[in-house]
Amino acid sequence: MDQIKTGKFIADERKKKGYTQRQLAEQLGISDKTISKWERGISCPDISLLPSVADILGVTIHELL
Repeated sequence: MDQIKTGKFIADERKKKGYTQRQLAEQLGISDKTISKWERGISCPDISLLPSVADILGVTIHELL
């Protein structure tokens, strides 16, 4: 998994949906700082969160990876 590529994809899809980092984080039950780390390529979503992230953003898990 390319963290930078995944982070950019998450950021782009989040913005298309009109969500702030905080709004996405609240839906996932995590902090907005975690979303920021994902989007900057510092870390990746935990595997247990992938289905929820994909569902909220309207993409497949395959697209996230």
